[in-house]
Amino acid sequence: MAPNGTILVTGGAGYVGSHTVVELLNNNYSVIAIDNLVNCYAEKNQKPESLKRVEQITKKQITFYNVDIRNKEALDKIFKTHKIDAVIHFAALKAVGESVQVPLMYYQNNIAGSSTLFEVMQNNGVKKVVFSSSATVYGLPQHLPITEAHPTGQNCTNPYGKTKFFVEEILKDVCTSDPEWKVILLRYFNPVGAHSSGLIGEDPSGIPNNLMPYISQVAIGRREKVFVFGNDYSTKDGTGVRDYIHITDLAIGHLKALEKMNEADFKGWKAYNLGTGQGYSVLDLINAFAKASGQKINYEVIKRREGDIASSFADPSLAKKELNWTATRGIDEMCRDTWNWQKLNPNGFQKK
Repeated sequence: MAPNGTILVTGGAGYVGSHTVVELLNNNYSVIAIDNLVNCYAEKNQKPESLKRVEQITKKQITFYNVDIRNKEALDKIFKTHKIDAVIHFAALKAVGESVQVPLMYYQNNIAGSSTLFEVMQNNGVKKVVFSSSATVYGLPQHLPITEAHPTGQNCTNPYGKTKFFVEEILKDVCTSDPEWKVILLRYFNPVGAHSSGLIGEDPSGIPNNLMPYISQVAIGRREKVFVFGNDYSTKDGTGVRDYIHITDLAIGHLKALEKMNEADFKGWKAYNLGTGQGYSVLDLINAFAKASGQKINYEVIKRREGDIASSFADPSLAKKELNWTATRGIDEMCRDTWNWQKLNPNGFQKK
């Protein structure tokens, strides 16, 4: 039994999940990870490769279950088997473009799955959850930088963002109905980078939906060029501007959230932005990656992608003030760590 308690991590084998599990284990939590493995690599009947590597990094053991959060009976069994103190809920489908094409799949996984999880938590008296939300809940930004007071759910440009908004609303309603619940909504901006060991990182199956892994696959020679979706936005160079945050900084934010919920006077729900407060354009990122990797990054500008916005960056001052959290790693470190992971694992977690 770890001194800080036992945390159930849903989607624990994924990109943000696995990096957060590293920080939890390094800070004396014990971890039960569940994942349906739909978006990560695992040898037949084995722990996912990402979590095997987390065990290698931390020299600690993870309890793993191959379970889908929509499976109420399987979830309930886990809660009955283990004394769980809190849940960090990452499990979700997360590709913006795909969500526009198959919205029902997104609603089924992200909303039905989440409400099943919360129901099982409620039934088992576990009423603390850190929810992996997203800056997409803000929709088209009405002002920049974006504070937590910015309206949510208005002008959400894609079903993925709507699912994050709806799950936030479900959790707020749960808090209203039962004052024992403690909920922290972490609204991520754009997570990039990899663990400094190079043992774990972002390993998208198929064509990457996110810019950084795409750039790194071009740098390593897996893809020919980066497609830049539009250079006619009202930004400094016409390409989309985002607030990129190093995955390790993001992971640490979840530990700060757990600590916050354990404060005696914390009750109900609270939302925090996790970002750096600094926006970088697509071309900024391509140039920074070329510098970090020493590779030429070929790119081609094509038309805008449906559901994309021009600019988005955080005001992260509330997290600094209330969680004592601040992002410390800059764009050069983000690129360097991504390149290190990509070089050491040209095919991601698959050994071929």
